[in-house]
Amino acid sequence: MVTSKNIHALRLQTIGAIVLICVQSGLGMFVNLFVSIPHRHSGSQPSDFFTGSLHSLAWAIAHGAVTLYIHTLLGLLLAVMVIGMVARALSLGRRSLTAWIVLGSLFTIGAGFNGASFLDYNKGVSSFIMTVLALAALLCLMVVVYLPWETKATATNESPHPS
Repeated sequence: MVTSKNIHALRLQTIGAIVLICVQSGLGMFVNLFVSIPHRHSGSQPSDFFTGSLHSLAWAIAHGAVTLYIHTLLGLLLAVMVIGMVARALSLGRRSLTAWIVLGSLFTIGAGFNGASFLDYNKGVSSFIMTVLALAALLCLMVVVYLPWETKATATNESPHPS
């Protein structure tokens, strides 16, 4: 059932994701400029991207610089967060809202995959693509914040809140 409480919760999640993507972008720039990622570590130059990326993420968490560690953990948290946002948006049944959230979530997940690719292959193009996808995700999620949230059906179906 669509209630203003569910809509408000999704709006707060969306704003939280926007803030987290901004923090991630700043940390990512710092990592790209000031943290040296060795060309050889567990997970580097994998023949299988997914297995190699899991090893690279584990290496970044266990042996990476503090900023790389934080960037990696926040990226994983962000992935879980946007998946939860998609689930909540689907439960509301609002097509435009759901479409923008799904698109923003796909861009966010894509940025994460390019972050893993950067760890795997240490190529600057992966960092660039990660940044472009993060900016695209921000744009989509900002559209979500400015979409009309209340509908006449939502406003009339709810009982008044006690004061």
